[in-house]
Amino acid sequence: MKEIGIGLLGFGTVGAGVVEGLQKNSPLLARRLGVRLALRRVADLDLESDRGVKVDRAIMTRDAREAIHDPAVDVVVELIGGTDVARELIRETIEAGKPVVTANKALLAKHGAELFDLAFRKSVPLGFEASVGGGIPIIRALREGLVADRISAIFGILNGTCNYILTRMENENLAFDDALKAAQKEGYAEANPALDIDGHDTAHKAVVLATLAFGGAVPLDRVHVQGIRGMAKADMDYALGLGYRVKLLAVIRNRGGSLDIRVHPALLPLDHVLSSVSGVYNAILIESDLAGKTLYYGRGAGRLPTASAVISDISTIARAIAFGGMRSLPSLPMTSRKSAPFVNAEESESRFYLRMSLQDRPGVLGKLATILGRHNVSIASVLQQEERRGRHVPVVILTHRAAETDVRRAVALIDRLRFVGNRTVSLRIED
Repeated sequence: MKEIGIGLLGFGTVGAGVVEGLQKNSPLLARRLGVRLALRRVADLDLESDRGVKVDRAIMTRDAREAIHDPAVDVVVELIGGTDVARELIRETIEAGKPVVTANKALLAKHGAELFDLAFRKSVPLGFEASVGGGIPIIRALREGLVADRISAIFGILNGTCNYILTRMENENLAFDDALKAAQKEGYAEANPALDIDGHDTAHKAVVLATLAFGGAVPLDRVHVQGIRGMAKADMDYALGLGYRVKLLAVIRNRGGSLDIRVHPALLPLDHVLSSVSGVYNAILIESDLAGKTLYYGRGAGRLPTASAVISDISTIARAIAFGGMRSLPSLPMTSRKSAPFVNAEESESRFYLRMSLQDRPGVLGKLATILGRHNVSIASVLQQEERRGRHVPVVILTHRAAETDVRRAVALIDRLRFVGNRTVSLRIED
């Protein structure tokens, strides 16, 4: 049986998971693929730390380029992370004519057009199933399963850290900072959690999905990004009382040929299919013309789920190498290098949740309604509980659909009024 040699760049959490998966399921893979997957090189700066798997020291190196150019290596797997060194190593691998598999969503979001263009010109496959959704086969679903469909919208819970924090806040009555510390203690959040809680990790994944779904280049700086840092437990409680649950959501829509791509906390109705996704799990809901609504659910990160996606790409490429189908493998997720037209974030429309801090006196709500009305923002409902915080009481307003720019201008005026205390909290409603 033919052997396909693998060179692994990066022996961290996911790299060790790939080694574990290859070792554990080697006979199964050989039966299913008709080829053997052989680990030929492992490159990492740290060769001493225990990863929980055994690797022959003879194949380990600190020089990534030694692994790339080893004649025994047929497929290179990049799992070192970051964007600068990884970019150069992937370019070098493609230039050498070798297929690449990566889980690097930040790299693809920032430099994907360049790398896919190079892979296309060199007729070299570039696999990236593990870049979004961990063990969820969402890339394959978009690129192959829904290849006949026109995608109209994608809604995704794409960051397990944020979903874990929000779940702990709701279920255990924790403040944001306490839930974040719990996530860090459990290993779900980094010591510096900014990439996750400020929404940038989700934005990277949204760019990859949008590029696949709509076929044009998606500049990362065109994505509106708002994370969950400092999310107030009070807003989650008010949302639940109104029949909603707060989730960090990636929203990708085709609005008449223009893309509307946003990452932000959103209120979802309790009966929405994504509302029940809890803990570290991810889920992606896709709306398309032929298949309708399809849902993809699973662990969005972690050693073995992500390794499963990496090995899936390795397996597809290995079979193509062994049986002569390399040129038929899709490397380019874009049908056009041109940037897709975008809806400006300020022009996008949504329903809104507004929590205001107001003095409890006659005429206040009337003045608010007047300002909102002048800015084309219509009130759907108002909630005022008998709860006083100092001189002010919280008032929650749900709006009908309104343009973001109108809501922002109205809120800016309201927050300058003398009877308003803290700044207004504004969250979108996706229903």
